[in-house]
Amino acid sequence: MNTATAANNIFGSNNTNVSANFNRQLNVQMRFRNIEPHPLLKGHIERMWIFESSGRMPVDDLKLVVPNGNIKLTVAFRNGINVAMNEVSFTSKEHGISLTGLVDVPVILDVAEDVATGTLCAEFNPQGAYRFFRMPLNDIKNQILPLKDILGPVDKQLEEQISNVESVEGKVALLQQFLLGLFLLQEEDSIFEFCVSKIISSKGKITIKELEKKTGYSSRWLNMKFTDKLGISPKNLSSVIRFKQYYNAVAKNEERSFMKNYFYDFYYDQSHFMKEFRRFTGLSYSGFESKTNDFGKLFYKE
Repeated sequence: MNTATAANNIFGSNNTNVSANFNRQLNVQMRFRNIEPHPLLKGHIERMWIFESSGRMPVDDLKLVVPNGNIKLTVAFRNGINVAMNEVSFTSKEHGISLTGLVDVPVILDVAEDVATGTLCAEFNPQGAYRFFRMPLNDIKNQILPLKDILGPVDKQLEEQISNVESVEGKVALLQQFLLGLFLLQEEDSIFEFCVSKIISSKGKITIKELEKKTGYSSRWLNMKFTDKLGISPKNLSSVIRFKQYYNAVAKNEERSFMKNYFYDFYYDQSHFMKEFRRFTGLSYSGFESKTNDFGKLFYKE
């Protein structure tokens, strides 16, 4: 199958387009486009997307991306990416492929140069990433690593193939073919996936005690399993997933409805929420409300 045919089969026609034009004074044009994952990858990749912009993000935008529980593989096919996390800076160079471990801290994201930018990303859901990478995922928690540091020469070959293909559709096809190859090499861990699915389906409200009862395994054993297969504990993942419900509402301009109808489904009281808010955004609630974060919200829009 040639690249063009593979692109048509994999890229498909069910893509969702999300566009954002803001800060007109700077004439920054941005486009966020969702890609349909290959059917065999759908259960483990939550979403794939392409982000394109005409230049650097607006100066007055926070450029804040809050945790969503996913591990990300990113291809910077046009321009590089600068990331600040935990007071540490990371740079993904143009044509480079990087792997971001599970993040439970706020991230500041921007493009490297004030030029046209294109980024392709596959976001593995919490129960999916371990099927692609043979390593303890705790080793890359809150870190961004070049994929070559993990896979060696295999990544170098993939980088060259993707950079040599002109069309974005062709780049998507190559990445999906590569991920299929990685996925088929790994065995399923049904207990781990069961526990993660319960956390997600309960929107982070299930307790570790309930997981112990449902699986017959101790909290200590489950914590070890999660640390190896995901990078964080079940309790920590639940916190990320709960906040994700709130921030999804913010991104959709439905915050008022969430606070009125669902707040106490996820948080004991205002103090509990404020603590989690500062943990995942790095700001107080009032400080965040006074800022603009249109760019960061793009990553939460479906």
